[in-house]
Amino acid sequence: TGDTLWLDTDEPSVDRGEAWIVPLSDETTTLTTGTAKLTLRMPFAVTLTEVRSSLSTASSSGLVTVDINEGGVSILSTKLSIDSGETTSETAATAAVISDANLADDAQLTFDIDAAGTGATGLKVVMKYERV
Repeated sequence: TGDTLWLDTDEPSVDRGEAWIVPLSDETTTLTTGTAKLTLRMPFAVTLTEVRSSLSTASSSGLVTVDINEGGVSILSTKLSIDSGETTSETAATAAVISDANLADDAQLTFDIDAAGTGATGLKVVMKYERV
């Protein structure tokens, strides 16, 4: 927990995309709700193009919901969620909506777990972006 993976694809034959994969839990401990489950500082300014999340083990009952905050204010007008029985937000009944896509250099980001579902484990958030 707390390790961040940085992906940067510069190969000309590959669609250029940059993303952070941010783990918000370990792989085996059941999720719990809480604010600032992870706090980090932006290494440079970016414009977010997409957010998504995934689980190692799906919730057997209830949504898993994540909020991302910049300087204490949510950047999502519709929070990131994973439906019960699913392991990805890509199939969620309600898609996340980014309301503030511009993240400033050195801005503090916090990640909240607003709903943990039942028995869910291995929560990760993917943030796709373009450098400003």
